[in-house]
Amino acid sequence: MRQIVLDTETTGLEWKKGNRVVEIGCVELLERRPSGNNFHRYLKPDCAFEAGAQEVTGLSLEFLADKPRFEEVVDEFLAYVDGAELIIHNAAFDMGFLENEMLLVGKGRLDERVTVTDTLAMARERFPGQRNSLDALCKRLGVDNSHRHLHGGLLDAQILADVYIALTSGQEEIGFGLPEAEMASAGGVVQVFDAAVLLPRPRVLVTASELEAHAARLERLRKKAGHALWDGAKAEETVSA
Repeated sequence: MRQIVLDTETTGLEWKKGNRVVEIGCVELLERRPSGNNFHRYLKPDCAFEAGAQEVTGLSLEFLADKPRFEEVVDEFLAYVDGAELIIHNAAFDMGFLENEMLLVGKGRLDERVTVTDTLAMARERFPGQRNSLDALCKRLGVDNSHRHLHGGLLDAQILADVYIALTSGQEEIGFGLPEAEMASAGGVVQVFDAAVLLPRPRVLVTASELEAHAARLERLRKKAGHALWDGAKAEETVSA
């Protein structure tokens, strides 16, 4: 399944109050690696920013005045995300806004076209009781976000892609399960197991005195417990032979 790491910027915190999406940023992951096939659009909202929202995004109505409305890019957006798994941090926020935009242009529901994974929910499960904002996760997981001075749809999606890979990293991130050709192209080293080059297994030789000591110990066990487990094992070995 294609994975699309998605982030939106909006004119405010609640779509129910008439706020709109002003930026959509998407990063495509194929086999958990960025493909370079990104989607990024600024949108004209036809509404004012709430107090503080412009400071967070650095966007303005003047900058967005000549940008397309959502209805002008919706078909392109849907073609890009259709059938993919969307990776979103605090998915309820972004999906709420996108579903509202879909409703306003009569395009049905987005969640019927995609599946959604919420990295905020993943982080809360992995790091309960800790701060799990995108910035906090970057610091905890060693993801560089030093260039993030403002919120931005594409920038945040790119950072979230790194955070998601770090959150879900496992054996596949260090080469397990990857085809040999893919590992080689990535600069990895593949060691192929070849039984033909194995050294002979060493033989352990038992001395006569060790055999006598072993027999004496078994006899003591028989006298104490009535039998020795070794006798049953030897009997089974004889039968199977």
